[in-house]
Amino acid sequence: MNGTCMRVVERTLLKGAESLLLFLLLATLVRGATEFDFRAPARPSDPAAAAIMSDLAARLIPVYQDSDPERYLANLSALQIAVGDYAAADISRQALRERRRKTDFGHPVSRALIYDIYAHAKATEGRNRITFAEAFTTAFRESIRRLDDHDAYVVTQWLGTSPDLYQEALQKALDRQRTQDSIDEAEAVELIWKYDWYDAYRNFGSLVVLLNAEEDHRRYANSEVEIPTRRGATISAVLIRPNTLDQPLPTLLEFRLDDLQSYAKDCAAHGFVGVVAYVRGKEDSQAIIPFEREGEDARAVIDWIAKQPWSDGRVGIYGEGYGGYMAWAAAKGRPHPLKAIATSVSMAPGVNVPMEGNIFQNWSYRWSLEMASSAPSTQGDDDVAKLRALDEKWYRSGRGYRDMGRIYGKHNPLFIRWLNHPSYDRFWQRLVPYRQQFARIDIPVLTMTGYFAASEPGDLYFFTEHHRYNPQADHKLLIGPYDDAMMQRGLSTNIHGYQVDAAALVDYRELRIQWFEHVFKGAATPALVANNVNYQTMGANSWQHADSLDAMAVKPMRFYLDAVAGEVNHRLSLAQRKKGNDAFVLQTVSLTDRKDAAWTPSADFISKSLAPRHGAIFVSNPIAKTTEFNGLFSGRLDFTVNKMDVDLSVTIYELLPSGDYIRLFSPTFEFRASYTKDRAHRHLLRAGERQELAFKSERMTSRQLLPGSRLVLVLGINKRPDREINYGTGGDVSEESIADGKVPLRVRWYNDSYVDIPVRIKE
Repeated sequence: MNGTCMRVVERTLLKGAESLLLFLLLATLVRGATEFDFRAPARPSDPAAAAIMSDLAARLIPVYQDSDPERYLANLSALQIAVGDYAAADISRQALRERRRKTDFGHPVSRALIYDIYAHAKATEGRNRITFAEAFTTAFRESIRRLDDHDAYVVTQWLGTSPDLYQEALQKALDRQRTQDSIDEAEAVELIWKYDWYDAYRNFGSLVVLLNAEEDHRRYANSEVEIPTRRGATISAVLIRPNTLDQPLPTLLEFRLDDLQSYAKDCAAHGFVGVVAYVRGKEDSQAIIPFEREGEDARAVIDWIAKQPWSDGRVGIYGEGYGGYMAWAAAKGRPHPLKAIATSVSMAPGVNVPMEGNIFQNWSYRWSLEMASSAPSTQGDDDVAKLRALDEKWYRSGRGYRDMGRIYGKHNPLFIRWLNHPSYDRFWQRLVPYRQQFARIDIPVLTMTGYFAASEPGDLYFFTEHHRYNPQADHKLLIGPYDDAMMQRGLSTNIHGYQVDAAALVDYRELRIQWFEHVFKGAATPALVANNVNYQTMGANSWQHADSLDAMAVKPMRFYLDAVAGEVNHRLSLAQRKKGNDAFVLQTVSLTDRKDAAWTPSADFISKSLAPRHGAIFVSNPIAKTTEFNGLFSGRLDFTVNKMDVDLSVTIYELLPSGDYIRLFSPTFEFRASYTKDRAHRHLLRAGERQELAFKSERMTSRQLLPGSRLVLVLGINKRPDREINYGTGGDVSEESIADGKVPLRVRWYNDSYVDIPVRIKE
């Protein structure tokens, strides 16, 4: 332990003979070198909780040691706060800051600053005999006003975190400890940290709302504007600028359906002008027609921004979901001020909404109803159950998909209009760039999405089409184990039971800002988007980079759909050698059976067994070498079917030696057979004839498969209550009904059928 640490300990512990004697008495309660008698309180809010935690900390202080001086000082300050010795804790924090002053230079601001503010406020409260509110306000202002806009923004965001999160974390820790009557030193220190954070946030949580607002007012100019369009309408927007603005700045623009300001202040904190524009029709409680006029409106806002005195004439647009679509709608007309696009989990009309794989989905019906009214989105459990019941009602009725409105009791002309365009025809092509229009988009683009994002096919469509028609496009893709919610609300360490690699826990909002700083301010390209394709390999805890999607893998590993039962539960085999016979797997599906109306797909990404509806399971032999599954899989189906069309699904799992099945992507890849060759033109099947169908997935993944693991493929027939049902007549699917399904669907999958898995084998 160095001299600084010893001086801190001396000031803390040697306050007189009585204090020293007390600590020695407490130390006798230690059981062994690291075990302490301890009974956890039931709840953080228990009246006795503070005394219990203080007692534990008091017994730890005399014996706590650590060879790392900085860690020692940090943990010591936590123990001192827990026992209520705030003056000593403030001294420990000061000593810690002195040690870190040199090493922290140039590094981002740390959450430790919050603890510094709190410890200093509590010490000042006792020393100056003032209220905690007065002491905390002074400490807040002294600390925050020394920071630049970016660091101040980060700290105020941290301070604004709900105290409930810290209470929940502490409650979980107490629950884990409750069955024990002792606790070791490391666990005790960790528990005291959790208690301190909980106690701090419940003390200052109500104060930071006004203090953060005060700081925002001091740093930023916030104004509401009405932006005119060429057709005489207006678009409401909020803009936030740094108060220190002494020269025009580039602007970062986001379009939203709700009334949140989102990340406009984040943009301003990084030295941009942040603008949030609200999709026309929503905040004046009027209906909107999704996708119809958004490109024109977006270009009007971009042109208006470029003419303002605070603008340097350059605009970047970013967005998630519908906001991502707005960015591409704007780019279609290539407005001159638009210099960069950054999108995530984007809607791509005609690709992933209102249909995917040319199969219409019920959520789009409900979403279009919401857009056509001023009513807020329904998110409660009761509403979800009610909507599921409506899906079941339609499914049981056997009525055509166009009759959905009669089942729901709400006429929906917009959805009917969409149903009139089941192909990716001119109706959809006019809404976003199409073919050669991508070639004219020569600005930097960043697309971020996830292997588990429902919107992934739309993001990959924009990425692949841009590079197809503009091979020199500066368009980067970042993809990892994320779903839509994670991309929109923040990352989680666990997604439906799958433990996310530590390397995947990236602050992609900060990454997006860093990328914009590269584009507009000449900063270095963020290392995480060093190449065109940047992907997190699940299970390997690493990021990799490739020039293209094809370059992610060295070669495909081909697996044939073997009709012979494999060695795992007598499932069918994924064989790497083609059999010479004409054996086949027969699938028969009743299109009139509705006993499965209550079925819902499992949300878990890890399971002990598979029970697919209307699906055949194929299992490979154990993998011999460590193998990375990287990219988009493809295949060719050799089959005979008694219908002129069929909706198919493909899901791929890794089967671990432990017996766990891990989904490699989600949702399931679904596609209508008649659109597999070309999403814009329908090519019906030949009923009763043996034929082939080549396909390429619109969902990708990257997963390290260890020796002993197996690949599992589920090939299914798509028939479910929350989807359009294809009865195979060859006519308009939305007009087909249960009357068209009297003859069951029968498919023979021949041994010649195969899938190509893109892999990189590690030697």
